[in-house]
Amino acid sequence: MNAQHPLPPPSPIERLRTISLVIIAIAVVLVFLATAQFVFIALATAIILFSMTSDVINFIASRRIGPLRIPNWVASVAALVLITVALMVLSAILISQVNTVLNVAIAYADSAPSAIADLFAFMGPDVEAAILETMGSFEVSGYLQAVAGRAGNLVSFTILVILFVGFLFAERIWFDVKLLNLLGNAEKARAVSRIAASIMHRVNYYIVVKTIISLATGAMVYAIAILTGLELALALAILTFVLNYIPNLGSIAATCLVVLVAYVQTSDANTVWLVFGVTSVIQFTMGNVIEPMMMGRALRLSSFGIIISLAFWGALWGLAGMFLAVPIMVMMLVICSHVTGLRPVAVLLSREGLPDTD
Repeated sequence: MNAQHPLPPPSPIERLRTISLVIIAIAVVLVFLATAQFVFIALATAIILFSMTSDVINFIASRRIGPLRIPNWVASVAALVLITVALMVLSAILISQVNTVLNVAIAYADSAPSAIADLFAFMGPDVEAAILETMGSFEVSGYLQAVAGRAGNLVSFTILVILFVGFLFAERIWFDVKLLNLLGNAEKARAVSRIAASIMHRVNYYIVVKTIISLATGAMVYAIAILTGLELALALAILTFVLNYIPNLGSIAATCLVVLVAYVQTSDANTVWLVFGVTSVIQFTMGNVIEPMMMGRALRLSSFGIIISLAFWGALWGLAGMFLAVPIMVMMLVICSHVTGLRPVAVLLSREGLPDTD
């Protein structure tokens, strides 16, 4: 019997060809993701909503009304109707409040640079002049008008998300069968199902905790706005709630928005600094003390990894990418922690370097 000889190592030209093909493939994927970003963002949002409601549907379908059990399709239709109503109502509220704030901001956009510079008058005329020059270089009015124009796309985006969720509900009873036929091995299919269940559990837990934190933060901002006499208290609370889904950067943007509105409406430096101080304490406490305690070790992601994820998905998909950056990072963490060859990536993505595999 002839002995099998080991394959020779790849030549430098073959390695270069392989690296080039990988780079080209990555570039093509990125261009595809960027070109069809509206569809992919809607699909990612629909998958998150589907994962959040899938367990609820199973719970409803397992209940009995007397001797009868609720059919799975009835539970799915009921969940889809509730999601549709909730998304349409939330879209209408968000568009209304965004337009309210933007209209006020556009009205005061021309005077905003001098108003902001006045806040730093106590630091000397040189600092005030430097800030005024810096703020004057920004085209605030044009940017705000562009944001107002894009807010109208939220309705079409919501409709597309609802359609995706509906199709996912219609296909959900066949997922296990398709997975088994795709992999051709029951053990592999169960392993993939466990990974998918872990992803859904952790993403759902992250979103629930983030929603609770954002609601509490928005409620406290609303209270501060009412106590200081701000007219846009509800709008500021809603926008704070929404922006807080963006880690780190969202809380900074929400605080700046509240402070800017406070100065525009009151023109009182003492009130503005009070609003800034209290809002900053609220955001810091909720984001750096309460939230890590509620998240637990399983969802303690690397802060540097979060910034990189925000930068990457923000550059690729804009503001919507920033909202989806952490759920996508959680998904990558779970997948990499279950795949032996990718576990070093999971270690880098986790805060303590100890990713769980449960």
